[in-house]
Amino acid sequence: MRTDIEFRTSDGTRLNGWHHVPEGPGPFPTIVMATGFSGVKEGGHTPATAERFVEAGLAVLVYDHRNFGTSAGTPRQEIDPLLQMRDYSDAVTFAETLPQTDPERIGAWGSSLSGGHVIVLAGQDRRVRCIVSQMPMISGRDCGQRLVPAPALAAAAAFQRADRSARMAGEEPAMIPVAGPDPTAQAALPTPDSWEFVQAEGSLPTYRNEVTLRSMELVSGYEPGLLIERVSPTPMLMIVGETDLVCPPDLQLGAYARAREPKRLLTVRAGHFDVYKPGPAFDRVAGAAAEFFAEHLR
Repeated sequence: MRTDIEFRTSDGTRLNGWHHVPEGPGPFPTIVMATGFSGVKEGGHTPATAERFVEAGLAVLVYDHRNFGTSAGTPRQEIDPLLQMRDYSDAVTFAETLPQTDPERIGAWGSSLSGGHVIVLAGQDRRVRCIVSQMPMISGRDCGQRLVPAPALAAAAAFQRADRSARMAGEEPAMIPVAGPDPTAQAALPTPDSWEFVQAEGSLPTYRNEVTLRSMELVSGYEPGLLIERVSPTPMLMIVGETDLVCPPDLQLGAYARAREPKRLLTVRAGHFDVYKPGPAFDRVAGAAAEFFAEHLR
């Protein structure tokens, strides 16, 4: 069973999402989850992942990040990682209010940017009893430097300075595409597989292939890897794609090595977006996540 839900964050922003509940008597262990960098909850892998969790006897609370999809918030299409991470904690609080939720058995799932969010969340909020961090963004600075050549970063700095002045004067925020067909053109994620992903998401009425320029500044200062050692004693499953171009696997593996037990690692021969579409890679990571949650929340 899936129902529409909405809740308010601690600063009053309305977030919209879905509540999936398995058959049978509750209350159920419950997974809180949200999408990655620019995704929306209608994206192909998000409902499919939630379905795998429900099949494993888990309830799921999935929502759109503030400023994206059907959730409220302004500026639209702006990614503020710190606010998004705090919203995860508010989503846990909301989940606790639902009669179908067992408040002592709440887990959190995140992928890409939100894979970093759940690391920070677990390091700060012990209500979360286990996490799955799928291909997480470990370091905004390091990921940005890997994705964008130095000359382009220098040009972006000048663009950002002009955008700050314009926004202070009351003008609309500057926007950049998430991805495009030309990997040398300005984009948040200038990789060929990012463009393939955006084309697929573009068929969704709630998805837009753009983010504010300021999003890149905010993401570049976000360092979830600094809290990796604080996740313990909360169990963590980290899923790493061996050919990930967006979140470099060496950064993920380095963070995993610093994490303390209990922890588990799953590496898959897949790129960043291969696990977002039907196929062996998705089946493997979704199945492993469902099994991990079931093991630690039952």
